[in-house]
Amino acid sequence: MLVPSDMMAAQSKMLYQLNKYYGERVQVRKNTIAKTVREVCKVVQDVLREVEVQEPRFISSLTECNGRFEGLDVISPVEFEVVLYLNQMGVFNFVDDGSLPGCAVLKLSDGRKRSMSLWVEFITASGYLSARKIRSRFQTLVAQACDKCAYRDSVKMIADTTEVKLRIRERYVVQITPSFKCSGVWPRSAAHWPALAPTPGTWPHPNMVIEVKTEGFDLLSKECVTLQGKQSAMEGDAWVMSFTEVESRLLLGGCRKRCLSLLKTLRDRHLELPGNPVTSYHVKTLLLYECEKHPREVEWDESCLGDRINGILLQLISCLQCRRCPHYFLPHVDLFKGKSPSALENAAKQVWRLTRELLTNSRALDKL
Repeated sequence: MLVPSDMMAAQSKMLYQLNKYYGERVQVRKNTIAKTVREVCKVVQDVLREVEVQEPRFISSLTECNGRFEGLDVISPVEFEVVLYLNQMGVFNFVDDGSLPGCAVLKLSDGRKRSMSLWVEFITASGYLSARKIRSRFQTLVAQACDKCAYRDSVKMIADTTEVKLRIRERYVVQITPSFKCSGVWPRSAAHWPALAPTPGTWPHPNMVIEVKTEGFDLLSKECVTLQGKQSAMEGDAWVMSFTEVESRLLLGGCRKRCLSLLKTLRDRHLELPGNPVTSYHVKTLLLYECEKHPREVEWDESCLGDRINGILLQLISCLQCRRCPHYFLPHVDLFKGKSPSALENAAKQVWRLTRELLTNSRALDKL
């Protein structure tokens, strides 16, 4: 296919601007976050060491590997989540019947005695492992550990939540979430994925689909927005399904990761708005949908980076205007649930301003 030379010139100009922006803005963001992560992890590891002394069932799984902390997710430059993997899930069955959107429960396998479980006192009379009871116990332990740890002067528990959240040096917030790893199983509510039959040469590659489904997902003990207001007896037992690890794996190859870093930087600089309507997770979700819309690898060549970014920003505007952003693996879960209509409307205007600037001004990134 012949591409008009002026279009190619515009594309290469955009790529030059994006690469310059990456070097000047994105890299600075990455370096700052890497430094913060080191600082924050030192404190969290110390707190978790104290927890482990009191209660050996809560063993810290926060480890550094090739300069990266496994089990740590960057929510924003000042907000982080650490996933603490718990031991021994084997005596439970994973139940995902769709009655708890985005969540599942863990039920004692038939015939298993409660006493066979490490977590015996957190199992309800009906045989469910209560996410809330485990979290409540963990919260008590972390509060005690904060008073004993070496960093006690610079770390405080955030009190008005059932979740385990620490404020470090009055600047950073870290949520520590007890979790189970579910390897080799795939939730029924995500059975439709991938939407199209995978074929070599398109995204996701058949081998990648096998890898992702083998890797599985995590079950997290945290408050679930989708269950708020539901007077369900199961609410306290429910574990939130999380696909953070496999989502990152799907973004390998082409300019996908670069695209995500650029979008996160634009988000931090221009879309940090009241009510937090647009998070980096929304951006990552829409990037996964963009991968589906553009399944050929050639469409993720660096020369297409500008088109992909504009496509994702236009998708974001559409979601904000419709007030719905479906989770990538669990599309019945709306990631905008709990956000106020006015915050979403305000964000739509902001994203539109940003997109218009990028589409109409070839030097927009110098100012953004």
